[in-house]
This record gives sequence, structure tokens and C-alpha cells, in this order.
Amino acid sequence: MMKRFPSLSLSSYGIGWSASKRIAIVALVVTVLLAAAATVAWLSGNGNGHEGPDHAAPAPTASSPSSSEAAPKPTAGSGSVPKPPQIAEPVAYAKAVAQMLWSYDTRNTSRDQQLAGMHTWMTKEIKYADWASVSGQVPDPVLWSRMADQDQHATASVTEGHYPGAFKQALAEDPSAITKAYIYVVTVNGKQQIAWKKGGGGAEERAVTLAVQCRPNHDCALAAIAPSVTQ
Repeated sequence: MMKRFPSLSLSSYGIGWSASKRIAIVALVVTVLLAAAATVAWLSGNGNGHEGPDHAAPAPTASSPSSSEAAPKPTAGSGSVPKPPQIAEPVAYAKAVAQMLWSYDTRNTSRDQQLAGMHTWMTKEIKYADWASVSGQVPDPVLWSRMADQDQHATASVTEGHYPGAFKQALAEDPSAITKAYIYVVTVNGKQQIAWKKGGGGAEERAVTLAVQCRPNHDCALAAIAPSVTQ
């Protein structure tokens, strides 16, 4: 039996942050706000996805899309991808992001629509937006088509979200450090329920660490998905 894709339930590519965006985000967020040891542990991870059981869903392994994949062009809507909520609190927004990432429906949403919908959650400040880490969660067109052939879809529930301990400690030691980019590191835990044709399905625990930007008096936006989970 072929395996399904983990994370977003779609992938666990773990391509991480692109080089230029990693420099910007790590320099302004991780290096400044996290202790050195925590930074090394975070950036040396192998991805935030979890390998699912063999019987979970029909989807073969595929190579990851290019980390330089451009932002999607406007399409006819965003399918089942919800619009980003108007939330100004980092943890609440990160929880909404995680639920969006772990939910999808290939029955009524094309890959282009999935990408377009996800892109609307991103910060408009290009300097801090690592689109590659987000678009890398979506399988390539061939695999998406295979998943659609099986009517694969998923829903998600979020159990909790929190600032990782090292982030809280570093922020407490230097509260003003965050005031340049206002990017917060948040880890979210939850569960994903996946289903496909002929009654197939399965459930799996999920976890993801996100970088979300929440400037004062503005709604939050997604900046990046970390290549590994930090608690």
C-alpha cells in the first residue's frame, strides 16, 4: 500500500527556509531572540512532518518542488482554502495557520488554487516572507493529480499553541529585540483527519513551528514555516 504525504498531510519535504530569507529571518528573529543552542537545534532539524502509517493514504513519494517556486498567479478562487482571519495575536493566528495547513480537499481545489489560497496568508513585507518554506508543503502537480484521483481530503483540529521556551526566555531578556520585524515564533500542536475513496482514512498527531508577523495595530500574517519543530 502506498503511503500518503505527511505535513499539511501533503508533504514533509523539509526544504526549510531559502538562503536569503533564512538570513533575514534568522538574523532578525532567531539569532536575536533565541539562545544560540536553541537556534542550532532549530535550524538543524530534518523537517516538521511525521511519517504516517503505511495504510494511511494512497500517495507515492515524489521529489520536492523547487524552493524558488514563484508566488502563484491569480486563479479562479482559492478552492477550499479559507481566507486569513483578522487576528492581531500571534498564538491565535498561528493556530489558524496550522489548521489551514493541515486541511485541504483535492476534490474541489486545484494545486494552483491551493497555492494561491495559502499565499494570501503571507506577510506582504517581502523582506520577511519566506514563500518557499510554505509552498514547499504542497506536492508537485503530478502527485497532486494522483491525490485528486483518490479524492483525498483532510480536516484538522488544533489542540494548543505556544511560544517555545527559548523564545520566551530570550524575549524576556531583551523585550525590545522584537520591535524591528515583530516576528514571533509559535509552535502549534493538533490532529489531522484524512480520508479518500472507498472509505479509506486515518488520523495523525501534527506539530509545526511557525514564524508569524504581528505588527502593532495590524492583523498578523505568516512569515515562514520552520524546517523543524521546537517546543
